[in-house]
Amino acid sequence: MGISRRTTRTTPLTAAVAATLAWACTEGTPFAPIDAPVATGEVSVAYARWTPGPFDTCSQAIHDSYSTVGPDGKLYPTWHPATDPATGCSFGHEHGSDPRESAIYDQVGDIPFGLANERLDIFNPNMPRHEDHVGHKVEIGNSVRMNFGGPADAVFEAECHFLIKMHQGTHSKDAFTNNMHEIAYHARCTDGSGVSMTFMTNIGDAGSFTDTCTGNTINVGTASPPNSPDGGGRRIIPTRECVEDRILVSPGDRSNFGALRESWQISESLRTVDNHSLVSINPYFNVREPSRFFDPTQPDIVGRPMDVCYELMGNQAARGGTCDEVTGEGTIQGIAYDDPRTGFKGAVRDFDINSFRIRNEEGPEIWYTDPLGLNGSTTEFPGSIRQWIARIDNTRGGADLHGPRIGKEKNHAAASVHPPN
Repeated sequence: MGISRRTTRTTPLTAAVAATLAWACTEGTPFAPIDAPVATGEVSVAYARWTPGPFDTCSQAIHDSYSTVGPDGKLYPTWHPATDPATGCSFGHEHGSDPRESAIYDQVGDIPFGLANERLDIFNPNMPRHEDHVGHKVEIGNSVRMNFGGPADAVFEAECHFLIKMHQGTHSKDAFTNNMHEIAYHARCTDGSGVSMTFMTNIGDAGSFTDTCTGNTINVGTASPPNSPDGGGRRIIPTRECVEDRILVSPGDRSNFGALRESWQISESLRTVDNHSLVSINPYFNVREPSRFFDPTQPDIVGRPMDVCYELMGNQAARGGTCDEVTGEGTIQGIAYDDPRTGFKGAVRDFDINSFRIRNEEGPEIWYTDPLGLNGSTTEFPGSIRQWIARIDNTRGGADLHGPRIGKEKNHAAASVHPPN
C-alpha cells in the first residue's frame, strides 16, 4: 500500500462513503490491505517528469511532493488536486476523481503512476514504454449495482466498489500509434469478487486507431516501442474528416461537437503461464472534447479543436456550442489550444464498467504476472507485478457480472486546467 507525503486524508469521510467503507470491510471476503512497502530511496522513471509551463503557478517541488512508494520500494507520482490546497497554486492539469473518496481507498492506498511501465523495463528492456504524467486519470464508483447477463436482463446480483486508474492522454499524437497504456484496476464486491491488479493493456492494434465518425481503421505509422503487441478492443479517436463533416458547417447549421469524442475500449485479461484466464475486463473510457484530433496535413499530425473555432473553409465554420461559448461568438480572438480559457481540455469523462469476470476459485489469491498481465505464476520473477485476485468463480456458468456507465460525463476541469491534460 502506498505512502503519500501529501495526499493523506485530512477531512472526514462523508456519511455515504463511511457506510460503504464499513460494508467493504465486513461483507464477504475480508479484503485486508497488503503490507506497506519498504522505501528503497530509489525514484521511478515516472517521478519528477512534470515541469510547470507558462500558465502554471506551482513549482516542480510542490508537484513532486505528491508521491507514493510503490510495491517495488521506488518513489512514484500519484494523484493530486488541480490546485494545491496549502499554497493555492495551480498545476494546470488534473488526474480525475479524488481516490480518497473511494470506499476502498483505505484498502488500496495511493496509486503509483507508472508502476507497470517501470516493471516493463526490467521484464523486457527491448520494449520500453514510458507515458507522460498528465495522462493518468482516476475514476471511482462506490456501491455500483452489478447484474448477470448484461443490462438487458438487469438481474441484480451484487454491489461493487471500483477504484481505477487509466493512462489516457488526449492532447498529443501518442495514442494515434501507441496502444500500450497502464491501467490499475481495483474492485471489491458483496458477492466476494475482488481484484487489485496493475498492468499495461494493449488497446487495439499498434500503429493504428479507429475513426470516431466513420468507424474506419486509420493506419498511422510505427508504434513506440515498435514491438508493441496488438491487443483486443480499440481506440476510437476523431479525425480531420470528422471536423470537416460535423464541425465546419454552413450558415444556419450548428456544429456537432459530439464528433470530438474518444472512446478507449479495453478487452483484456490476466492470464497464467499456461494461458488460463484469471480475470477478464472490458471497460470503456470515454472523453468529450479532447484537445486534439488526427490531422495528417499537419507537421506533427495533430489538429487542435480550438484552432478550428477560428477556421473558415469557404463559407463553412464552427458554429454554436463550445466554440461560441469560449470565443463569445467570435468576439474573443487568439485563444491558443493550451490556454486555460479553451473549451477543449479532455477533462469531461465517464467510463463503462461492462463485464468483470473472475475464474480463480481454486486460488491462490496472490499471483505474479509480467507487466502485460501474462505468464501468471505463484512466485515472483524479474519484472513481475504482484496481483491480488479473490478466490472465486463469479461467471455463473459463463454469464457476465456486468456494470453500468459511471461518471455521466463529469467535468474534472478547474478553471486553471489546460492542455496538455
